[in-house]
Amino acid sequence: MALGIKVELGKAPLLLIRAEKGFVMCGYLNVAVADSLGEVAARVSGVSSFEDVLEAKIIEVSEKAKEQGITEGITGREALEKMF
Repeated sequence: MALGIKVELGKAPLLLIRAEKGFVMCGYLNVAVADSLGEVAARVSGVSSFEDVLEAKIIEVSEKAKEQGITEGITGREALEKMF
């Protein structure tokens, strides 16, 4: 099971989907910070719904995410599957 968090902001929502071992986040959030904390994180951009996050291509990943086999270019859904 995953937990989706959506915060409505001015021009676009902040979106994050959390799995057991990590999370996929929208462009509002920062992979460098996730790296500094040792988190498994992947970032997508240009999304406005959870479905968009799942279908979007990953554009940036943390070092810990790379260790889990998560790479740029896979979908958010594929990244989350590797986080369980």
